[in-house]
Amino acid sequence: MSLNPQQSYVYLAEDGSSQCFSAETFWKQPPSELDEAPGGWLISEFAFTEDWPTWEMHPHADEFVYLLSGAVELHLEQGASVRKIALNGSGAVVVPRGVWHTAKVQAPSRMLHVTRGAGTETRPA
Repeated sequence: MSLNPQQSYVYLAEDGSSQCFSAETFWKQPPSELDEAPGGWLISEFAFTEDWPTWEMHPHADEFVYLLSGAVELHLEQGASVRKIALNGSGAVVVPRGVWHTAKVQAPSRMLHVTRGAGTETRPA
């Protein structure tokens, strides 16, 4: 089965099974259902032409962020300061669990994300 990771999320469960969700369907689930999902990994891809409108934080696991194309500057909140990591063309960053992060888009970009989706928090950038 072929799928477009910009339109479908793949959930890899700890028991080795997987499920595909449309991005639209996934985020329409009640937060309580998202938080009750067993401890698996969510894989998603996004295209960005503008800065992220929010900061996000994943309390249950690190996040692997892989720049497939374009250019971004990831901002990671570390105490009272913000660490800035530039990625250009291709590259990856592991965002530690519990770290608030956002991205400033330098050029239209595609990014692949791997993390545990449950408990994800956001706030305006």
